[in-house]
Amino acid sequence: MTEIWRNWAGNEAVRPGRVRRPGSTAEVADAVLDAVRDGQRVKPVGAGHSFSPAAVAPGVQLRLDRLDGLRSVDPASGLVTVEAGMPLWKLGPLLAEHGLAMEIMGDIDRQTVSGAISTGTHGSGLRFGGMATQIRGLRLVLADGSVADCSADERPELFRAARVGLGALGVLTEVTLQCVPEFALHARDSAMPVDETLGRIDELTENNDHFEFFWFPHSTTTLTRRFRRLPGDTPLKPIGELSRRLDETVSNLGFAALCRLGTKVPSLVPPITRLAARAMSTREWTDLSPRVFASPREVRFHEGEFAIPREHAVEALREVERWVHAHDERVSFPLEVRFTAADDIWLSTAQGRETCYIAFHQYHRMAYRRYFQACEDILGAYGGRPHWGKMHTLDAEALRPRYPHFDDFVALRNALDPTGLFANPYLDRVLGLAPEATPVVHDVVTRAA
Repeated sequence: MTEIWRNWAGNEAVRPGRVRRPGSTAEVADAVLDAVRDGQRVKPVGAGHSFSPAAVAPGVQLRLDRLDGLRSVDPASGLVTVEAGMPLWKLGPLLAEHGLAMEIMGDIDRQTVSGAISTGTHGSGLRFGGMATQIRGLRLVLADGSVADCSADERPELFRAARVGLGALGVLTEVTLQCVPEFALHARDSAMPVDETLGRIDELTENNDHFEFFWFPHSTTTLTRRFRRLPGDTPLKPIGELSRRLDETVSNLGFAALCRLGTKVPSLVPPITRLAARAMSTREWTDLSPRVFASPREVRFHEGEFAIPREHAVEALREVERWVHAHDERVSFPLEVRFTAADDIWLSTAQGRETCYIAFHQYHRMAYRRYFQACEDILGAYGGRPHWGKMHTLDAEALRPRYPHFDDFVALRNALDPTGLFANPYLDRVLGLAPEATPVVHDVVTRAA
């Protein structure tokens, strides 16, 4: 019997019918054909950092940890091909050896390349798209066991869809990325009154290479983060390794202790978050980009995130604030607010519009459903699109009008995988059943409390 697999947050779990660990594209194809023969669905899994059930595999679970190699590097063009199971934390140092870096990253680097791009992972910066906009080529195994390569010139329709493919079109085995020369970031963290942050939001997003902020709904203070891009040979002034580790340990352990206290005594949550907001300190440092973009997350939480048109950011945030106060909701984690450029990827949450991302979190031991549903309703009223790797309740009927190319994606999925070989209950919900698929009963999935 296979072991139970759990995601990072612990809110999703499954005992797969079978586990395979392919080490090559050919072995992935063999696993796919074996699943077809046995009448099983098949699903790849990376680091398990999605909060949604996107990677839950009740049938055959493909663990891609052996597909983690660097296939080719062209320092002149910046084109780099990696295997799909490459972790982002491992990729950064490998690129640095060749004088290269990812153009943009999210604020966590635990995901695999394929998991990050398939769910629409993004960072923040109005002149930059999500991570999937860096893709220049993909190799994937289709439902008939064949291997497909796609790019802007080769099978362009598949390329437009598969860059944020949710794992619905095939199993990614190789990804070609457009990287850039290694660069540094000057980072500045500073506390700012929320009224000032929201009043200057356009200035701050437009005048910084990268800008984001965190806001505890019970407080009147935000932590703003501003990054300025600098040449790779800029003299660095990093946070010392001992100081970094001490700061991360104290911050994570201290915040975890406060969250546990708030769980036992909910009335203490608002003053605890106001204390946490006041403790946010101003600091500046300069380091190479991977060490600035990403930071560790040791305190477990649940998370949802919606992408709305950038111009509605302030009114949407104020509406969330009013709801929290009106319902006396105890929210232990901050809202995280980020911005990206528009892109042309069919199921990208930033497709066709400059985007503000509003992420809402709750400590994993605290009730979250009422708060998350309120955020989903409020942000949905602004045309909000849920991050595919985070928690939401929407189905295909609700999602279709939010994506101009939703039906194009589904039609391509239906053509490539008519039996739903690569689906799972989550994809059945958000995309609808494939035309020849049979609904899967969820009883093989052990859902975490």
